[in-house]
Amino acid sequence: MLERVLTIPSSADRADLAVFVGRAIRLDEAAVIRLKRRGDGRVAVWAPTGFDALATRVVAGEVRPADTTAAGDVLLQALGGSSADIDPGFAMDSAWRGALPPESGFVHVDDVPARVLLGLAQRGAALAKEHGSAQGPPTSLLDQKVLEVAGGGTDVAVSMRTVFALTGMGFVPLADGRPATADTDLDAIAASEIVRVRATASWLRLDARFGAVYARRAAAIPLFPA
Repeated sequence: MLERVLTIPSSADRADLAVFVGRAIRLDEAAVIRLKRRGDGRVAVWAPTGFDALATRVVAGEVRPADTTAAGDVLLQALGGSSADIDPGFAMDSAWRGALPPESGFVHVDDVPARVLLGLAQRGAALAKEHGSAQGPPTSLLDQKVLEVAGGGTDVAVSMRTVFALTGMGFVPLADGRPATADTDLDAIAASEIVRVRATASWLRLDARFGAVYARRAAAIPLFPA
């Protein structure tokens, strides 16, 4: 019996998870993936995005130990097999930085049209191309608060970092079900497609159809309209 094993019975779920891990590696080639059993018995899969935000997908399955880590490239290769039992390789716990957000306690702030967020990402990408360097987009652009959302007794500001993380992971779908990309025509996204904004005092959460991203909130800093 393997001491470390991720079990995902569905081949479709394994394929979806491989896409998720592959996108995480494209954003951060040294990505460490965290696998954690949830209270509902499913497995939450977490990945850094390179934008100070965490991306997550939830799959039906089991993981042993209940909270463990794996190198993204090793896990991606293992997901290419046909077995439901996946060896995630050596634990990478020392390489994981930071705590995970809580499973519950999030307040629904509001829903934002997915077209709005992808439009912000496209304008941000154009500015990054114009003003960026070999080190990537300027920090001032990434840190800019590009959207403020209010509701549920809470006001939250969404930074360009978080928008880039959401769209970079391909979590926004087109009307035909394929993931939107940086070059997507906004009209190809259904007008009814939304991204749900939730928050706690410490975390901001954006839920799209194909996954969610979480970012720390700077709760001590007043938030103003962007």
